[in-house]
Amino acid sequence: MSERLTREQSRQRTRERLLDAAAELFAERGVGGTSVEQIAERAGYSRGAFYGNFADKHEIAVELLLRRTQRELDEVRALDHSTLGPLRQFNRDRAEHLDQWLALRLELVLHVLRNPELRPRLAERERLARNAIASGISAQLPHPPADPAFLGLIVHALEDGLMVQKLLSPEEIADDVVVDAYELLLAAWKAQASGEDSR
Repeated sequence: MSERLTREQSRQRTRERLLDAAAELFAERGVGGTSVEQIAERAGYSRGAFYGNFADKHEIAVELLLRRTQRELDEVRALDHSTLGPLRQFNRDRAEHLDQWLALRLELVLHVLRNPELRPRLAERERLARNAIASGISAQLPHPPADPAFLGLIVHALEDGLMVQKLLSPEEIADDVVVDAYELLLAAWKAQASGEDSR
């Protein structure tokens, strides 16, 4: 039993190193400009080790984005949400790695456009993010003016656009701009819901 667990731990370590190497290379060269051989070499393994863990580079790309998304969602859920302060700090910390994160995300979106069969996996990532935002909105707004899933979609799409703007104009746009926008929307939606309740 202990030998099987040790083998599994070794396999998990190999997967993590391959994922780390792929993240670096995709950000540097793009998904299309990166080969399986380069990922394996950067991680210190052979092609065989790569194919023992992933079907191809498309699979590792989507797995990488899903894992990173889940890790961020777990971090946000662990925050104290009684105020927006912790969420602001989270966004400030995330801004330090914005170039790599956004490069990977945009690379994968372009990759999915060229390989539509991968769309459901990337859609899964987007659904995770939207659902997390919708849950936060439901907690903040007991009587939202619209379906929280729709409001979550609005916030998520706004976040995407703001991150691109932040990347292009880093000196002009605050690291926690997403929280500023979220706070403004919440205030507007609360006011709208209060107005509708008073009718």
